[in-house]
Amino acid sequence: MSDLVIETKGLRKEFRSRRGGRRVAVHDLDLAVPRGGVHGFLGPNGSGKTTTIRMLLGLARASKGRMELFGHPVPAQLPEVIDRVGAVVESPKFSPNFTGRQNLLLLARSIDVPRSRVDAAVETVGLSGRDKDRFKSYSLGMKQRLAIAATLLKDPDLLILDEPTNGLDPAGIREIRDTIRDLGARGVTVLLSSHILAEVQQVCTSATIIGNGRLLASGTVDELLGEGTAFRVTAPDAGAAAAVLSASGLPATVEESGVRVETDDPAAITRALAGADIWLTELVPLRQDLETFFLQLTAADHLGASDAPTEGESR
Repeated sequence: MSDLVIETKGLRKEFRSRRGGRRVAVHDLDLAVPRGGVHGFLGPNGSGKTTTIRMLLGLARASKGRMELFGHPVPAQLPEVIDRVGAVVESPKFSPNFTGRQNLLLLARSIDVPRSRVDAAVETVGLSGRDKDRFKSYSLGMKQRLAIAATLLKDPDLLILDEPTNGLDPAGIREIRDTIRDLGARGVTVLLSSHILAEVQQVCTSATIIGNGRLLASGTVDELLGEGTAFRVTAPDAGAAAAVLSASGLPATVEESGVRVETDDPAAITRALAGADIWLTELVPLRQDLETFFLQLTAADHLGASDAPTEGESR
């Protein structure tokens, strides 16, 4: 059994541009999503994330390349694996005057799954107690959670979410984030497409970063961000601590939160301060976040789409 739930090789999508000719939205993309956990599919709007997802789901035709879901080539064998896949790609359509539960029951009946799946889905997304309220009374965050619940009726092994926090307030973002984290912990593989890197870092175990439809980096979050080469030191006299550290050859800068020390050797910090009878109260490793890593990665590249395609989407 393959350890990859999603794999693409040389995936390419071209569109006719508004000025004639062709524009490439996805450039020979190699995407590998491991089984289990939450995989971030990251990049700015216009970088090709939605186009890639639509090709995987058979909603858009690839110009070139190979795609597999659970080791099955798609779209040729998509019918054999589609029941194992749940996806929220566009705003789902629910009846506004029906309750959340009634909407799910209608959907469950249409795809011939037992009523018990509705109960399980409602509980999983945290809508228990609100599932009997009318859909039109739901907040945006609740509507998104109901959409995720609808995909869970099939008990999928893979859940694909395209920008699920768009338009949500901080409370709604937190609700969706908690739901995604719980799903990953339950064993569902989640492909989370987003341009909000700071949010994604809180739930992802691995990530792929693209820009202009090209693969920029991929791996576990720890692999991408590394161990870090700086520490924050808290001491009774920050200025004195910074002076001692700098004199010891450890670049140190006094900041509002403490002293930032550029080194990958925490023992050198403690030795230098102890030698001067300065006792630190906190020593914290500093690691760049995904957003900082992404900005550094793409500093020399103009990201996003310069021309909107005439068919489909290229987000």
